[in-house]
Amino acid sequence: MEISFEGKRALVTGAGKGIGRATALALARCGAEVTAVTHTQADLDSLTQECSSITPVCVDLEDWKATETALQDIGPIHLLVNSAARVNLQPFLEVTPDQFDQSFSVNVKAVLHVSQIVARGMKARGSGGSIVNVSSQASRRALRNYAVYCATKGALDMLTKVMALELGPHQIRVNSVNPTVVMSERGRLTWSDPEKAKVMMDRIPLGRFAEVEDVVNSILFLLSDKSNMTNGVTLPVDGGFLTC
Repeated sequence: MEISFEGKRALVTGAGKGIGRATALALARCGAEVTAVTHTQADLDSLTQECSSITPVCVDLEDWKATETALQDIGPIHLLVNSAARVNLQPFLEVTPDQFDQSFSVNVKAVLHVSQIVARGMKARGSGGSIVNVSSQASRRALRNYAVYCATKGALDMLTKVMALELGPHQIRVNSVNPTVVMSERGRLTWSDPEKAKVMMDRIPLGRFAEVEDVVNSILFLLSDKSNMTNGVTLPVDGGFLTC
């Protein structure tokens, strides 16, 4: 199934590393004009060295006003991927207010804010669009030491559904992808302990963790016209983890 985004403009947050970076590069290869957003300039520099057609935007999405300023002149956006996320692991009884606030600020509040900016433009142009939020299987299964992260992804899933409900009449589709453990650079580091990995992998019928490409391919499908009637979906990319 060939997917083309020729003539489309895409915005990807969290584009410095992992799923966000791979998505930005994949969109560019599929013909989209891509704007990549992250808070680390070095990541943007290496990304634009890898793909010179990508437009970099360096901003801390936790800063509401700075985000408004950074994105006010980006022009029309047809495709949005909210991939920026913060993962802070703390046992429930040790969760601190600052870690709670930081996680919700990036994982939920920033998604709402960036989506508001982009969707207002989509609505004004009347040509519709597609938004994909990068969630997690952690939105639907409790994971030890992931209290805040699980809570943010549960909130993100419901935000996705409300966005789909309210933006659908303007032909703006909103969906999420909900991966299992992903073998990004961070994922390989976090799950490098074979005993820890086995506990999780034994719950996945396919017997493996997801590769970054597995998630990117699902994102591209949801962004594309191939999924024109798909709206408000939280799509597991988990090898069957949530079926068990």
